[in-house]
Amino acid sequence: MRRLVAAALLMPLLWSSPAIAASDGRSEPVKPAADNHPLKQLWSGYHYASPKARSMQDSESDNPAMALYNKGEALWKKVEGKANKSCASCHGDAAKSMKGAATRFPAYFPLTKKPLGINSRINLCREKFMQARSFPPQSDSMLALAVYVKRQSRGQTIRLSPKGPLKPFVDKGKSYFTARRGQLDIACAQCHDKYTGKRYRSDVISQGHANGFPAYRMSWKQTGSLLRQVNQCLKRVRATPLKAGSDDLVNLELYLAWRAGGLQVETPAVRD
Repeated sequence: MRRLVAAALLMPLLWSSPAIAASDGRSEPVKPAADNHPLKQLWSGYHYASPKARSMQDSESDNPAMALYNKGEALWKKVEGKANKSCASCHGDAAKSMKGAATRFPAYFPLTKKPLGINSRINLCREKFMQARSFPPQSDSMLALAVYVKRQSRGQTIRLSPKGPLKPFVDKGKSYFTARRGQLDIACAQCHDKYTGKRYRSDVISQGHANGFPAYRMSWKQTGSLLRQVNQCLKRVRATPLKAGSDDLVNLELYLAWRAGGLQVETPAVRD
């Protein structure tokens, strides 16, 4: 009965969205990298974005998130902390050392005995090796450095293998994605697997891939993290929000990375 009520609440808000014409490879479907994928073909969120959002993403001068990229480049070179080091002190030229990093994160770290997302990895470096203060999770500094690091992988294909020590965490992320939650008793998979291409109020429902985050959302009028996007969805189904760096968030991010295998990194993307 509870599920029937939830469906009744959701369905009046959903209607078909007009098809969006393809303009380049990001608007064309790709075959999932995994054979046991829940989707037959993958579409980037770029495919569902408005022409204005696409145009902004395609132009560095028009993409508002590029201001954070420039700040991230400065932070990469900035010497901080008691160790008197910068990111560049250990990693050198980001164009070389960070190339491909976004295609394989979250990654398992023996030091923590669990996977870390790029944001947590940044703060681990700051605290342990730079002996500097960590960045608040939703701060401009964190977003800027995350955008800068991920941008080095732009255009590269996501290939994350759920084998070895990562497997139990990918499985937990899948469980979170497919579990019903909140007062509306709705799972992430219901919207992003079943109702893709339809509208929820003013938004076109995408497949929910995270390959463009951090991303500038026109509805936010600012650049935001994947955590912000996930919590916006959770708020809509009236569920408990996730906390930055939490196991549930990292596991979900890991599953989403596996689920997006075959798509390209688009950070920083622009979405409606």
